[in-house]
Amino acid sequence: MVASVSLVVADDHPVFRKGLRQIIEEEPGFEILGEAGDGKQALDLIRELKPRVAILDIAMPAPDGLSVVRSLREENIAVEIIFLTVYREESIFQTALSLDVRGYVLKDSAPTDIVSAIRAVCQGEHYTSPLLTSYLVKNARTSAAPGSARHAELGLADLSPAELRVLDLIAAYKTSKDIAEELGVSPRTIETHRSNICQKLGLNGHHALMKFALEHRPFSE
Repeated sequence: MVASVSLVVADDHPVFRKGLRQIIEEEPGFEILGEAGDGKQALDLIRELKPRVAILDIAMPAPDGLSVVRSLREENIAVEIIFLTVYREESIFQTALSLDVRGYVLKDSAPTDIVSAIRAVCQGEHYTSPLLTSYLVKNARTSAAPGSARHAELGLADLSPAELRVLDLIAAYKTSKDIAEELGVSPRTIETHRSNICQKLGLNGHHALMKFALEHRPFSE
């Protein structure tokens, strides 16, 4: 028997919380242990109940979602985080990523995205609402400067076209499984590409490749 995924949901809008709870509880294998209306309540619940996943509104009062996660990381409390947000600014997304937040869901699309986000973070993957992904990628492509000189500067000259394509898809917040399906190869092949890219670029650490991809996209034209 597969253990259920335990969750805490924190948002200062009771009606939104209720709707989100209904959606989550309709899915077999998910169990909401408690709800919170502000950051302090969320921290107390997570400390006490130790859920596998905490769904937090970034803009919660007293303290906000980012502050809650900072406290959890300082206390070494193991919990996967999914942020609920209305913000589309990349700087906020980057801050969330630096805190090892794997899920980033726009409130407008939460009803359709939240179940996929929970499943993704439980599998150790990142999940970002597709609407936000499209917005960030569009902005990045209008501001980034492609070209061979840039590739040489970033150390990309040794990467194959396939590896550059994988980097682009990582920067689009796609999981290894998503990339494999898009390129028509096995997930193992994508993991090999990721390993080779990290080796060639001298990247170390769990999120180093994702951070590099986000900071320097696009890679293939």
